[in-house]
Amino acid sequence: MNPYAPFNSQVDWEVARWAKLCGPTSTAFSDLLSINGVHEKLGLSYKNSRELNKIIDKQLPGRPKFRREQIVVSGEAFDVFYRDVIECVKALYGDPDFADFLVFAPERHYADKEQTVQLFHDMHTGKWWWDTQKKLDQRKPGATIIPIIISSDKTQVTMFRNKTAYPVYLTIGNIPKEIRRKPSRRAHILLAYLPTTRLEHITNKASRRRTIANLYHACMGRILAPLEEAGLDGIVMKSGDGILRRGHPLFSCFVGDYPEQVLATGVKATECPKCDIPPDKLGSNATPFEMRNLDVVLDALAAIDHGDIEFVHACREAGIKPIIHPFWEPLPYTNIFQAITPDVLHQLYQGLIKHLLGWLAEAFGAAEIDARCRRLPPNHHIHLFMKGITSLSRISGTEHSQICRFLLGIIVDIRLPNQLAPSRLIRAVRGLLDFLYLAQYPCHSSETLTLLVEALDLFHDNKQIFVDLGIRNNFNLPKLHAARHYMSMIQTFGTTDNYNTEYTERLHIDLAKDAYRATNHKDEFVQMTQWLERKEKIVRHERYVMWRLHGSLIRHQPRPPNLSFARVQTLTKHPSVKSVPIQKLVTEYGATYFREALARYVAQLRHPHEATTRRRLEDLAATIHLPFRTLPAYHVVKWRSVDPQGHGDLCVTVDSAHVKPRRVATSQTGTDVPARFDTVLINDGTGRSVGIEGYRVGQIRVIFSIPQNSIPMMFPTTIQPPKNLAYVEWFTRFPPTPDSNHGMFKVSRVVQSGERVASIIPVANIHRSVHLIPKFGPAAPRQWTSSEVLEQCNTFFVNSYIDRHTFVTIR
Repeated sequence: MNPYAPFNSQVDWEVARWAKLCGPTSTAFSDLLSINGVHEKLGLSYKNSRELNKIIDKQLPGRPKFRREQIVVSGEAFDVFYRDVIECVKALYGDPDFADFLVFAPERHYADKEQTVQLFHDMHTGKWWWDTQKKLDQRKPGATIIPIIISSDKTQVTMFRNKTAYPVYLTIGNIPKEIRRKPSRRAHILLAYLPTTRLEHITNKASRRRTIANLYHACMGRILAPLEEAGLDGIVMKSGDGILRRGHPLFSCFVGDYPEQVLATGVKATECPKCDIPPDKLGSNATPFEMRNLDVVLDALAAIDHGDIEFVHACREAGIKPIIHPFWEPLPYTNIFQAITPDVLHQLYQGLIKHLLGWLAEAFGAAEIDARCRRLPPNHHIHLFMKGITSLSRISGTEHSQICRFLLGIIVDIRLPNQLAPSRLIRAVRGLLDFLYLAQYPCHSSETLTLLVEALDLFHDNKQIFVDLGIRNNFNLPKLHAARHYMSMIQTFGTTDNYNTEYTERLHIDLAKDAYRATNHKDEFVQMTQWLERKEKIVRHERYVMWRLHGSLIRHQPRPPNLSFARVQTLTKHPSVKSVPIQKLVTEYGATYFREALARYVAQLRHPHEATTRRRLEDLAATIHLPFRTLPAYHVVKWRSVDPQGHGDLCVTVDSAHVKPRRVATSQTGTDVPARFDTVLINDGTGRSVGIEGYRVGQIRVIFSIPQNSIPMMFPTTIQPPKNLAYVEWFTRFPPTPDSNHGMFKVSRVVQSGERVASIIPVANIHRSVHLIPKFGPAAPRQWTSSEVLEQCNTFFVNSYIDRHTFVTIR
């Protein structure tokens, strides 16, 4: 049987796939096929784009089709394009790709046998699922909850002309977050395009804002209306493995930035969408608050039956805007104020960190901060901003994330004006960065949640320094106050990577911007929805063909995510340079005492019981003869990810350390490429997966291997040396405790008699790369450069913010 049907052959299918997923415009594709002989020689079942579209539309199954409907608000009709929400839920729930991963019941996970330290990670470990399951079972036992996660966000689809789209996305909490957050797994579905009108014909601003809010809720209410009956009574749902359950699709989480949260909840701007804290107390960490009372709000909304004046007054008393039937009003087991989730991208990266960069530039001066950014050593995890960071405009969330990785290190010893002690400012920045990193843990325990609260307290305890410097008058920022809700939200819905707006921002590219570019920009939403349906059908058929040809390759082993560092170290199959003269290793690689270090290493390996003292080791090393003049050298060591969750994830490079001598300019390159010898964390044999005990910092100068034909001349047959070795220069051991203010460890180069101390070690002992931030002093020496700073400076701080693993380990 033909696995490519309805296409005739593999070529027929591959060309169709290319045309719809990677190919040119429809007209260009038709022109290609109209070239004499192309269609015949390839044996295609279609002669142009129109015929291909007909096959896709008529013969390929896909996700639910879009429908177009008019919503009338204030006497004006608006088009909304949407899919049947129940059919969308069924499409995700019944997708065979997810059948092995779906979660059907809440669970409690613990870190210890005594069950005292509870773990929170995926949505089913949170309190909301437990509480709602109990309520449902009291009314109708045997229910399977299907948590509906909705996100909406207006986005620009053109660089110019200000053309926007307003997509609404849907996913379900039964799919593990590790799958949901990957766009390639297609665990989100585009539910609707909302109207993007600005209603500029309404001149009164208050009236315009009210009409826009009512339009939003009227559209969302129409789209989500089927959830009312389905949530209460349940519907028979078939998962991808064919098992039938009574599913209750319940609206659980709303994912969006602050304007979207305000719009969805109906609260006033500058207020918290979750609680009743006064707007002038948002900056306080001590002011008590109560979560907004849904019953009071629903009673106020019911007052619409008693006339407009009473309705407006009731809504004002309840603390919301007078919205006519918000979309969440009839939905069962739904509390919109609880459903508002933390937003790491907009609240932290694009909110607090953005504010913090402005405050620091004002406190220390832009010139000094930029000077330090230009003099940081390179590292796999560090983006070097060679023009500084203070003059950047329209900084993305990714760029803010990159800046956070070195921000604390560059301000450690800058002086403040008016002789103010910088310790409070350092602690405030550290508190905010610690909160940012802790908030993104993929798995939280009751203990790490305490650390989260303590990090926020550290910022609040020291934030007065910004007032003393004249930079701020108050901290009444809704995004800062939102941080107070993170702990309870993680306990309610699981960790923040369950509902991050970063995922939907990425979906905009595939489901809004690319879709718009595929249209002729006239009545575009009809074309966008049609383009999207065809693309979904092709992707679905691609997975079907793969299954027919290869079967299912993924076997799922459910287990909670952890903070372990499960990586595989790799070197290239062949050396970067086949033979480097030893003298060149000394002069160009900087391995000054390479011969002596290698002789000591060989002596130690050959005489492990005799080399007990330094003097004896030197005597033994003096007898060692190296039977080669050149060695193969490797210029990079990499660490690749593994797939601990069993989700079939691809292995990617997650860390690397470079060991490259200077490359002189050629006629092609035009410029010299400076040398790069990275610093790494080295295991002395006693190091564990977390913590610094048993680890030491070193700078790699050479990675090499002993030629195979030389090994019998250097070692007896009973000894097999490691395949790959490294020459490293040592830094001092970690001090017992980090600095009390900035929390980083200080290390210096180990120098004896004016010379750097170095050793040969197995490459397998290198645990990971590590980033050192130079101790600049009050002003960064202007002669220092990024490529030379590891040679020009002697004292460094070990950067604990380059990734999550260093944040957990080097503390």
